Amino acid sequence: MNTAEVLSEAINLKSKERFMLVEGILKSLDKPDHELDKIWADEAQRRLNAHRDGRLKGIPMDEIFN
Repeated sequence: MNTAEVLSEAINLKSKERFMLVEGILKSLDKPDHELDKIWADEAQRRLNAHRDGRLKGIPMDEIFN
């Protein structure tokens, strides 16, 4: 079955079945990606170090939320 056929079949399901299908697909996309987590952790550490060393200026919270 190709994607168009799967979609056509899915559209004909009852509402609850479509919901369960969509929920299952979304959950399958939300898998941990350890490589991506490491990239973000390294970036966060670089930004923290830059801030502590005075190479990166922080923005006051009241400016952000105004």
